[in-house]
Amino acid sequence: MKLSIIIPVRNEESSIKKTIDQLLTKLKILSYEIIFINDFSTDNTFEVIKASIETKPQINIYNNQRKGLGGAITQGIVKASGEALCIMMSDLSDSIEDLEKYYSIIKDNNVDAVFGSRFIKRSNVVDYPKKKLILNRIFNTITKLVFLSDYNDFTNAFKIYKKEALLNTFPLVSESFNIFLELPLKIISRKMKYKIIPISWINRKEGSSKFDTKELRAKYLFTLIYCFLEKILLKK
Repeated sequence: MKLSIIIPVRNEESSIKKTIDQLLTKLKILSYEIIFINDFSTDNTFEVIKASIETKPQINIYNNQRKGLGGAITQGIVKASGEALCIMMSDLSDSIEDLEKYYSIIKDNNVDAVFGSRFIKRSNVVDYPKKKLILNRIFNTITKLVFLSDYNDFTNAFKIYKKEALLNTFPLVSESFNIFLELPLKIISRKMKYKIIPISWINRKEGSSKFDTKELRAKYLFTLIYCFLEKILLKK
């Protein structure tokens, strides 16, 4: 089973080469590709990636056609040639070891997705901003109750899916970080099979986060309501 790793990037010229080097050095999966989606960067992110991958056929970069993470993830899904797709952030906050666990599970088990949680037994979180953590746990708890789910980390970006399962969630309506909420909720609403495992997360050491809590509150709420209404309609 081929793995496609989708990594959206915006203004990451100072750190993205390190991310590429880490993936190429540590990743032990035999059949994979890395797809960078350049989300309208205003710095030299595209040029740095292009220069780093000239002799690496397993890595490609595309310019996003619809600004925002929603557009970047959608384009990555469409461009991917692998049967399994993992979404990772570009800041090395996600663990490559966890990526290999994801791949092993989805390859060897009858599941459509593997959802990592940073907030269950044996998970590990380092330097999560306190205010963001409180808001995260409140929103995820509400979502868990609304969907009567056993999962508790919906907003985490780092998950793996079978491509066929993701195509069954189209069209994707989210424009920003709320895309990472829309995807697992649609997997759950459509009664697809998934497995939950503990994962690690380390706050970025370089560059700056694009996550704006105030800006995203309404978008997350919209996605929650939208997916809940869709769930009701799917029952009819």
